[in-house]
Amino acid sequence: MSLFSERVWQSTTPLRHKIHSMPFNAELASGTLSRDRFQYYIIQDSLYLAEYSRVLALAAARSPDMEQLQAFAKSALGAVAVEQSLHERYLAEFGVTPDELASSVPSPECSGYTSFLLAAAYHESWEVLIAALLPCFWLYWDVGTSISKIAKKDNPYRAWIDTYADDHFAASVQRVIKVTDDAAARASIYTRRKMATAFVRCCQYEWLFWDSAYSKNSWPLSESSLLPEM
Repeated sequence: MSLFSERVWQSTTPLRHKIHSMPFNAELASGTLSRDRFQYYIIQDSLYLAEYSRVLALAAARSPDMEQLQAFAKSALGAVAVEQSLHERYLAEFGVTPDELASSVPSPECSGYTSFLLAAAYHESWEVLIAALLPCFWLYWDVGTSISKIAKKDNPYRAWIDTYADDHFAASVQRVIKVTDDAAARASIYTRRKMATAFVRCCQYEWLFWDSAYSKNSWPLSESSLLPEM
């Protein structure tokens, strides 16, 4: 029987094709993505990563044995550190201060995605949680390596492309995939189905996240205009 990762990756092929061809990633690959869209994306991705890191820490703490804890923590948290460094570079380039980032509001898609992951961390099994965390790593590596094959050297988003196409990032992704496959191999059919559902849902959230960055989606009206005085 094929590995869990092979089955869910194959099943999400139509969605992954849409992710590769969606305007945000297509224009990022060609270097024509507007600066304001990329800046919106970097801010939202920084807000997302802050919550994602917390969920990763919970996943590491919930690992059923020391070997898995070390493998997961080293690979997942190491990859996040690389992403945080990338964000800091672009935020500095855009002139976004820490205070401005702290006051930024997560988009509906960012909020929905992180809420789903937090719910998995607190209400689902460890196996389902790591399946939910996997798409963020795997899809970024998949998109990054695909774009790196066609992007020009002077692409203004070269740092983003190189980060996710890097061999070290790929090695971290492969280790997280292995941890997920090992967990699935020991899980019941019921749990594997829930793992697959979580994986698919988070792949869908990845599409929504990139799409919302392109449209610079926001909540209807601002909080300041809706909140009463206290």
